[in-house]
Amino acid sequence: MRGLLGFNPLQELASWHRDIDELFNRFFSLGREETPSVTAWMPAMETFAKDGQYVIRLDLPGVDPKEVEISASEDRLTIRGERKAPVDADARHYAETCYGKFERSLSLPAGVNRDKITAKYEHGVLEIVLPGAASVAAKKVPIEIAGGETKRLEAAA
Repeated sequence: MRGLLGFNPLQELASWHRDIDELFNRFFSLGREETPSVTAWMPAMETFAKDGQYVIRLDLPGVDPKEVEISASEDRLTIRGERKAPVDADARHYAETCYGKFERSLSLPAGVNRDKITAKYEHGVLEIVLPGAASVAAKKVPIEIAGGETKRLEAAA
């Protein structure tokens, strides 16, 4: 009976997830001279519109802001950087933290003034503000309902 109580499907799933991640990390780092714990990573990102502007936030804990480069071309915004491994990284027995270079690239919305893009780094979060065109404002879209009714939805601000 005790053996049945010890089974935790969520723990098994988490273990399986780690195994798959490790498999992919090994596969994609073949031929590199990096150690498996020091591989490329992709920082988490969120984007939204606020007050007529586009806002992009990237979680970059442990990244020196001097190691981050933001460039805006005709129609792309690219964020590059690197989270460097600490000197004692090879001495660790277990680590879930990824180190290495990263790059995120996004299409710039129409009407963004590249010269007025600003960026701020605070508490491990990089926030990039893109001044938007009038099209950033929320628009109400009528929905036609079967039977002839029309319902107007309010756009979230």
